[in-house]
Amino acid sequence: MKPARIALLTSGGDAPGMNAAIRAVVRTAAFHGIPVSGVMDGFDGLVKAHFIELGPRDVRNIIQRGGTMLRSARSEAFRTVEGRARAAANLKQAGIDALICIGGGGTQSGAHQLVTEQGVRLIGIASTIDNDLGGSDRTIGFDTACNTALEAIDRLRDTASSYGRIFFVEVMGRDTGFIAMHTGIAAGAEYVMVPERREHVDGLVRVLENRSKGKGSSIVVVAEGDQEGGAFKLAEVVKARCPQFDIRVSVLGHLQRGGNPTVTDRVMASRLGAAAVDGLIRGEDHRVVGIVNGKVCFTPHAEAIAAKKTIEPDLFRLLPMLAI
Repeated sequence: MKPARIALLTSGGDAPGMNAAIRAVVRTAAFHGIPVSGVMDGFDGLVKAHFIELGPRDVRNIIQRGGTMLRSARSEAFRTVEGRARAAANLKQAGIDALICIGGGGTQSGAHQLVTEQGVRLIGIASTIDNDLGGSDRTIGFDTACNTALEAIDRLRDTASSYGRIFFVEVMGRDTGFIAMHTGIAAGAEYVMVPERREHVDGLVRVLENRSKGKGSSIVVVAEGDQEGGAFKLAEVVKARCPQFDIRVSVLGHLQRGGNPTVTDRVMASRLGAAAVDGLIRGEDHRVVGIVNGKVCFTPHAEAIAAKKTIEPDLFRLLPMLAI
């Protein structure tokens, strides 16, 4: 089942550690004598047959870099059956008989279509800062995004303390609050708002009023997909209720996607990149490779995409106890 040639692409939102995974795929494949073609610009490059040769020296000095050397792009053509058929035909014409896709839920959904419609042999690697893809306890990029957000919040805490302000800090997480909850706990935030659980503004106001009696500053971490409408809307509502508060809003935005990946993300990406190649050699197909309970595992694409990962319930209980 050893592939004659492997193609490799990154798609969707970039995540720190993608380059480390690219490096691991290319060098593991080279170790086994398998040539690798990189696909530029994600699925769009697959439709346009934008392939480059990748050898061990081509991926030197990228393990420490954020982003993706293969770039990422949206592809309207790939959304059509005709576009996906053209992508599969391009792989066949190039002598490529296996594909590795690095990305999150959207990427793996596209990969799933390639397999079911076009019969492409494929392994996905779980990579998204949102940590919302099934098949892996943590996804590549999540740890770095949390640490990036944490550093920013720590700095904002210094300013908040100096002026007695309340900072509403918005982090990424349109559909999930993993980054918000983990950075909120780590930063000692007074309150965290996430899409998974609707928190009434009354509860937030009560906490802030209680805190203001003995403390001059507070941090509220808000996931961008929070049901109250995000940090600016939330701050506006609280200010109307409590005009005595000195409130500021900081939206961290895309800075959470960039930067040097942490040790955790570099090691995870290296393990998963190597495992993807090893899996193809063993005959794995139509799977997402991730790490569950410390061990590499392969989960069917349909299961990984459909999985609804939830924030650890004890974190919801922990936050108010530690914020008193």
